[in-house]
Amino acid sequence: MDFRLADTFTAALARLPAAEQKAVKVSVMDLQLDPSAPGLQMHRIDKSKDANFWSARVNRDIRLILHKTAASLLVAYVDHHDRAYAWAERRRIEAHPRTGAIQIVEVVERVEEAEPDFARLWTAPEPGAPVVVPPVRLFADLSQDELLSVGVPQDWLYPVAQATDQSFFEIAERLPAEAAEALLEYAAGGRLGPAADPTTVEAPEAPVEQAPTSDPYAHPDAKRRIRKVESAEELRAILDAPWDKWSVFLHPSQRAVVERTYRGPARVAGSAGTGKTVVALHRAARILRTEPEARLLLATFSEPLAGALRGKLSLLLGGDEALLRRASVFSFEGLALDLHELAFGRKARIVGPDQVAAALDAAAEAADLKGYSPRFLISEWASVIDAWRVEDAEAYAAVPRLGRRNRLGAKQRQALWPVFSAVRARLVGQGGGTWPAVFHALADHYGSQATKPFSHIVVDEAQDLGVPELRLLCALAPTEGTDRLFFAGDLGQRIFQQPFSWKALGADVRGRSTTLKVNYRTSQQIREAADRLLPAVVRDVDGREEDRRGTISIFEGPHPEIILPANEAAEIDEVAGFLRQAGSDGVAPEEMGVFVRSRAQLARARSAVEAAGFTPVELTEHQADLTGRVAVGTMHLAKGLEFKVVAVVACDDEVLPLAERIDSVVEESDLDDVYDTERHLLYVACTRARDRLLVSGVKPGSEFLADMG
Repeated sequence: MDFRLADTFTAALARLPAAEQKAVKVSVMDLQLDPSAPGLQMHRIDKSKDANFWSARVNRDIRLILHKTAASLLVAYVDHHDRAYAWAERRRIEAHPRTGAIQIVEVVERVEEAEPDFARLWTAPEPGAPVVVPPVRLFADLSQDELLSVGVPQDWLYPVAQATDQSFFEIAERLPAEAAEALLEYAAGGRLGPAADPTTVEAPEAPVEQAPTSDPYAHPDAKRRIRKVESAEELRAILDAPWDKWSVFLHPSQRAVVERTYRGPARVAGSAGTGKTVVALHRAARILRTEPEARLLLATFSEPLAGALRGKLSLLLGGDEALLRRASVFSFEGLALDLHELAFGRKARIVGPDQVAAALDAAAEAADLKGYSPRFLISEWASVIDAWRVEDAEAYAAVPRLGRRNRLGAKQRQALWPVFSAVRARLVGQGGGTWPAVFHALADHYGSQATKPFSHIVVDEAQDLGVPELRLLCALAPTEGTDRLFFAGDLGQRIFQQPFSWKALGADVRGRSTTLKVNYRTSQQIREAADRLLPAVVRDVDGREEDRRGTISIFEGPHPEIILPANEAAEIDEVAGFLRQAGSDGVAPEEMGVFVRSRAQLARARSAVEAAGFTPVELTEHQADLTGRVAVGTMHLAKGLEFKVVAVVACDDEVLPLAERIDSVVEESDLDDVYDTERHLLYVACTRARDRLLVSGVKPGSEFLADMG
């Protein structure tokens, strides 16, 4: 007999107090070991519309709801006695007549005396009677056949046909997820696409294998809500953290990317909240489970994000130490430090930006260089010389200058090169190197090695890879085999690096790129407001497009609040009121975040939190426990975090975009990039919010705020 868990059970389990959760977990483990155990005291639920629903006793008041057939046992729900029975009495579990996917269907209580004419949704008034215009029904133009094709249960055909923009989300919460998503996509864009795989794939290498329709549990849409459990160890891992739904159930579009085999570098993209990191983690776990000799690298932008990935990978693998030992999780810089000591037998000595600036000033003065500002020299060094590891005048004459409109003629480069050459010689003489220099040295070393330290590489937050980092990752990736190099990222969240050609460095993901379109983290209202900060289609240097159109959120919430008080004191009062109201509504302090553009505005964030009656804690690279405190930090540190409630404050004119960055621009193309990355920063901060978002600034405020309204 197959043993399965439904997402309705894990969600219900997470709502119970800890002591009751513990008792439930023991009973479910016992149930898997022996479904006929007499202590469970199973009883058929006579009033249920589904004859296969049974209850099992956990304790005097807690009941498991089971769906039991000759072939399978499904743990469907858990709650206190009366609520558990009421849930089962209003549900059926059945295969959809059109899609074949098993569904948990809420029974619709019909009150009509006769079946209404589906094609006639309202009756024309009598002659002379006042005309009452009915609300616009979102799906009036769709036939029953079309609704069935996207998984709408037969019971719900009429309610869906009557749905208006005011009632749709209430109905959507009660529909199977694939039907709700397809209808939401239709309401937003007028297209009724296939619900099972709403991805944008560029020339996939092979068709995605679809499960046979003879097994309703094997359908991709069934797997997103019901999981077959093969062993006691797997069950224990799932029960240990049922609230982390991503670790147990995957959307079909995510599963397709997780399970696909690629014969070259591949990438998954999508706007914030679409599950790119989830896909990266599941691919990493799949590789470790299915390839006993795999040595996996999971890399990301910063050490805090790497720490979060370590914890999530351990959760996904059920704490299996044998598998975890074959996985290395690093930030990009942490990886470089580790590999440098391994390759060269010594720790890397990193030269900071202040030392580089001083060396440039000294070299320019010694060469009597005229007509070039210190800002230009620093920009040219960072974006061209150091990034591309230019080592001689010939290389400088030929290096690509993507995005830099100042092309620099031969005589200009000839005048500049002695300065940069002197700086490079000075840094080498001091026994140190910049981060790009360390990455390039490692790329040279491992690029020449036949044996690589890793067999598979998975990279999260890939949009913030620079030239040196990507060059190292390509050098570390084996050239033979499949699934060797996989990236997850969103060009709309690029906040650190200038654009460059991935193809030129050996990471050509064209034809192996997928864009996810279903947002799980951010409400429809917040997502729509944040998306207006960015273009609908984002293109990279290689011509690959990330089309953000058609992205949908699976739940709704209040519209974001955008306020422009007259002064800082008034802003602090309003932000404090926003946070105080969230606390009154039951949001815990650790579920709130307050973000600002830079450290100069942190005092305003702390003051607002304190005025609301909470204790602020500043986010750092080495994050402390947030329990009982409200997180405050810069927008850069918001990356990868999630909160129920977010306030983005101090979005003043000359703060966003930051005046210092604009003043430092030396080329027109750099100005475009500054504006783009400043928009991306605001987008990142806003999309950390799940349910509520407040964006504020002192009047007149940032020019970006007008785009969100």
